[in-house]
Amino acid sequence: MLSQNAQGVKKCYEKHALPMLEAPRFVRLKFSKVGKLQFISHLDLHRTFNRAIIRAGIPAWYTKGFNPHTKLVFATPLSIGAQSTCEYLDVRVEREMSPTEIMNRLNAELPGEMQITDAFFPTTPFSDIVWSEYTLTVHSLEDLTAAQASVSALFAENGIVLPKKTKSGEKDVDIRPMIRSLSVTAQGDGIIVNAVLSANSREYLNPEMLIKAILKYRPDVFGDKAPLYSIVRNKVLLADGVTEFR
Repeated sequence: MLSQNAQGVKKCYEKHALPMLEAPRFVRLKFSKVGKLQFISHLDLHRTFNRAIIRAGIPAWYTKGFNPHTKLVFATPLSIGAQSTCEYLDVRVEREMSPTEIMNRLNAELPGEMQITDAFFPTTPFSDIVWSEYTLTVHSLEDLTAAQASVSALFAENGIVLPKKTKSGEKDVDIRPMIRSLSVTAQGDGIIVNAVLSANSREYLNPEMLIKAILKYRPDVFGDKAPLYSIVRNKVLLADGVTEFR
């Protein structure tokens, strides 16, 4: 069996033996980021994929000049502390290699908590993403019935004003128009909040803002306990709020 270094040399040789494309093109990768990997930064995510691409022998296109680097484009990056089963990355390649082969090679190099679930040639831009669907689980609540009713009533109201960071600085913003739909159910020792939130570049709503809204307007939900919750992004959606982006 070849050593890890020998395997890397073999993959590099195989990569350069592939036919060159007439022009570099993007391959779109859909991947998950769950478990402990919810805590890595966007910069670390970028580094992880760069290293995996090199180890997997992917024929990535590199910029020219003094400091060549790969062309990686991520869609709507998540904040640290949120998990996702629908992250998207466009990687530019310069040689013939099928999306399936790229996916399989990268999955062999990536950790189990970050695996590619689909790969294809993109036909739509990331700017088509308008909404994201999330599941927030709020744990360790004593009175689930009261918590469910209280949180449901809160997000049925207008005028949920919170400080939000913008390009011009922090300002108070009503987040209610950025919530397309939201439902609350009781389950286990907590409540489940399913929400579709604005995800376009002009009005991106971080799902953490829902927790901040509960803390501000319904602090009784948590009582004297620190909030314990998890966030998972399930889908990114087109303008109709129903059709899944691909």
